[in-house]
Amino acid sequence: MDSKKVFVVTSLTDDLVVEILSRVPFKSFCRFKCVCKAWLAFSSDPHYQQKLLKVPTGLLHKPQWISDLQLLSLPGKDEEIDAALTFVPHYKRLELVDCCSGLILCRYKSFYTSLEMGRFIVCNPATRAWRTVRAPESHPHPLESDGSHCRTFLAFDPSWSAHFYIINIQENADGWAFKLYVFSSELSTWLVDGTWSFNPRRLNNKPHNFIGGVLHVQTIIRDILVVEGLEAISYGMRPNHYTIKLPNDCWDGCFGQSAGFLHYASPEDGGRTVAVFSVDAHRPCKWSLKHRLCMRDAFGRDIFSCREGYLCDFRIVAIDLERDVIFLFDMEARKLLSYNINTGKVSVIKDVWLYWFGDFYSYVACYSKLAG
Repeated sequence: MDSKKVFVVTSLTDDLVVEILSRVPFKSFCRFKCVCKAWLAFSSDPHYQQKLLKVPTGLLHKPQWISDLQLLSLPGKDEEIDAALTFVPHYKRLELVDCCSGLILCRYKSFYTSLEMGRFIVCNPATRAWRTVRAPESHPHPLESDGSHCRTFLAFDPSWSAHFYIINIQENADGWAFKLYVFSSELSTWLVDGTWSFNPRRLNNKPHNFIGGVLHVQTIIRDILVVEGLEAISYGMRPNHYTIKLPNDCWDGCFGQSAGFLHYASPEDGGRTVAVFSVDAHRPCKWSLKHRLCMRDAFGRDIFSCREGYLCDFRIVAIDLERDVIFLFDMEARKLLSYNINTGKVSVIKDVWLYWFGDFYSYVACYSKLAG
């Protein structure tokens, strides 16, 4: 690039950069947020938030088959976003494993050929890019864990790195030893920690959170597993992990993020209110209350009867604090709702039959290049 052009770009004031970003198409805005941390910070700066585009969040849901994947509640959603993944060969043979920051992790179903049994697929519905990742070869059937217990996560944060990680935690058949497998798209290889000490059975199946290179996974005993230092794997160092307690005794909540901070929302007082907390990223990781929301406004009733397996008759399925919205599933009315924290406005996204209900993944379109 011409040195004069470089000088002009670097000499632009923040106000001018924000003015330019506020006028570009949505796709371009998403790409520009990945240029540098300074440009990303504009979107979370209170002084500039009103001018800049707010990246919409959708809900990715898989009722039964991968071909039934649906993208819900994405305002003005781009028709190029192929949530059914029809651009991937043999897409009907895929099972959804995880979703993180616009990328989707799938695996081939185990009842097909043995070659397909050990393969992951990482794909981007917005750009229709995909790549195959072979599962670690040290285990005979790593995707199904050969009778043992395992958990698999996709870790990707385009504002932190262009590379993604696949994290697979396995329990040996004897139930007393565990292994951590980590695939780095930068190295295109799996690294293994045979001395991993955290039992994957303690991790629940709820969507996790990956922000600034740190993975957060909720456990079944009211705390959060934190895994940090994934970038150190490139230098042969093992990631560090520890746990932090949830901000209250309720486990039926979910994660969100905004402005680089982790948030957690969970029902309180038998579901009459929902508390939204943020956590300090620096240990000892203290929680602070940000919002306490009255659910009478959302559901129009005062009684939230408990049901087996749940603390109340609704679920918080996603949080989007960039737009001050939480997404709720009303199990009594069988409706998926969005609730605006500032205005209290409730909108019905979709009527939901019981067989259709399952896990929802927060989805934000990503237009950066798929690493590898």
